Amino acid sequence: MPIEIDKILAAAPATTRGQATQLSCDPKGERIVYASGKSIFVRTIDEPSKSLQYTGHTTTTTVARFSPSGFWVASGDVSGKVRVWDAVGAENTKGEYSIISGRINDIAWDGDSQRVIAVGDGRERFGHAFTADSGNSVGEVTGHSKVVNAVSIRQQRPLRAATVSDDGSMCFLHGAPFKFADKASEHKGFVTGTAFSPDGATLVTVGADRKIQLYDGKTGAPTKTIGEGVHMGGIYGISWASDSKRFVTSSADQTVRVWDAESGKNTETWRFGPEGSVSIPDQQVGVVWPHGRTDGLIISLNLNGDLNYLVPGNPKPIRVVQGHNKNITALGASPDGNALLTGSFEGRVLSWDLAAGTGTVVDGQSHSNQVTQFALPPSGGTIYSVGWDDTLRSVDVSANTFTGSSTKLSAQPKGVATTSDGKFVVVAAHTGIQVYQGPDFIAELPTTFTPTAIAASPTDASVIAVGGDSNTVRIHSLSSSDGTLSSQPVAVLTNSSAQISTLSFSRDGKFLAAGNSTGKIVVYRTSGAGSWEVETDRWSAHTARVLSIAWNEAGTHAVSGGLDTNVCVWSLAKPGSRTSAPNAHKDGVNGVAWTEEGTVVSTGVDGAVKVWKVSELP
Repeated sequence: MPIEIDKILAAAPATTRGQATQLSCDPKGERIVYASGKSIFVRTIDEPSKSLQYTGHTTTTTVARFSPSGFWVASGDVSGKVRVWDAVGAENTKGEYSIISGRINDIAWDGDSQRVIAVGDGRERFGHAFTADSGNSVGEVTGHSKVVNAVSIRQQRPLRAATVSDDGSMCFLHGAPFKFADKASEHKGFVTGTAFSPDGATLVTVGADRKIQLYDGKTGAPTKTIGEGVHMGGIYGISWASDSKRFVTSSADQTVRVWDAESGKNTETWRFGPEGSVSIPDQQVGVVWPHGRTDGLIISLNLNGDLNYLVPGNPKPIRVVQGHNKNITALGASPDGNALLTGSFEGRVLSWDLAAGTGTVVDGQSHSNQVTQFALPPSGGTIYSVGWDDTLRSVDVSANTFTGSSTKLSAQPKGVATTSDGKFVVVAAHTGIQVYQGPDFIAELPTTFTPTAIAASPTDASVIAVGGDSNTVRIHSLSSSDGTLSSQPVAVLTNSSAQISTLSFSRDGKFLAAGNSTGKIVVYRTSGAGSWEVETDRWSAHTARVLSIAWNEAGTHAVSGGLDTNVCVWSLAKPGSRTSAPNAHKDGVNGVAWTEEGTVVSTGVDGAVKVWKVSELP
């Protein structure tokens, strides 16, 4: 019963307001690499659903850069470590080097793919030059008094490097070994980006003062200033075209602009967001102009993490690649697999087309805080969600939009479920169980325990299962006429030795799986007479809290995800046999779904959506 990865729908690049996000492409212009969470994602530009995930870092990653050869990637994190690894398989690590004592802000390679300079926010120093294969020192980064934001190395000999900093200066280094040669303070305020032209003749710097400064690539002497008064916000991204005649900038004023280096004129502009109004999510915080392509493609990044594909001559993006760049906390899938929704820590909700491997942000007023759970009626149509903003919301799947106004809940929700007839929505809140008919409140059953999970039978509209911190599962009866819950449970299931963390009915309603906080899953055979028998209690491979369980259509197998980062597939016929995908998601698996026979989807803390193929089920 092997489980193998089919595709990784990568997380979006992590962004921070007021800070540049570095993007990098390989020399052929086929792949893009960026940091997100504790992972680095290598993504095919023309097929974004094809991606690799590097998980070697133990802390939050900040930047990744392809070597000029395209075979290696150097990536940095907030602890000051740089790792050099194989870009083909994203598995083999060449070396790990401690560079500074704080965040790595940028990395640059020399033309031979041998030397690397990493810069950032250190205490003893703000950067260092070293060899990629051994970590031996090949120079120092000196001359700055504040955090260094960006670095670039001239790809030709004689080797030159430039670093820019919050102290408003550009330091010019001669190499190798790299050492301080000159300093220019043409900017007023933070300098956010720098880049040598591919032919090495010109150096450019950009900053929060909205100014673009050009320098001689060999001497570092300032030559001219362009673009004053054009960008109306700080400039965060800079990237050269392969012809060394043009470069592109991205700015907080929601624009991406192409410049002619010789004349200093702005030759092309794209503006994002509503016309004539300020839209903070549309601030452009990163840009890259991939070399080796014939279509002139430019890729820019907005504050929401969306990658915009731009082509000169076309006023609109030809493609927008969307995803999550925060912890995915909720996953909902319709039984037929046609509807798949994910919700993340900051309230962003996306719908996914698994066949195409693309995600689209759901329109309308989303949650303003963590999305807790989705509930999908068997009939489809409308999906309900609850979140830490203490609201119940609904999504029209066909229109891909939130519908109407939200319903304010009286307490923080722990879960949500819909009855099999789609008539009622049942919410497990901190204070009790609440019943709604659409957005309208019907009734509430106060509880003496704190509910932690809820599920509704997909075949019997009167059966509601509630898990709690008292280590029990209570089965309540729901009236189909007025939506009230029985004050006393019709059954109390006491086989769990720990707090119930998730509940899931099989699609035929015959089984109920209850996962707990110690990693054990107990499966009950459902029966209306109140005698809920244990079908198996041998599903116990997880070593930490079980966060999600989903059944296949036949009700013979289930898949589970847990805080131990593993995805496990279980069999009712052979409860002792299982198959696991260890380290499926870095830092934990928050959601699993069985979309079709042999296909499992999982989501987790790393912000990625992963599709798995399961074969040879016993």
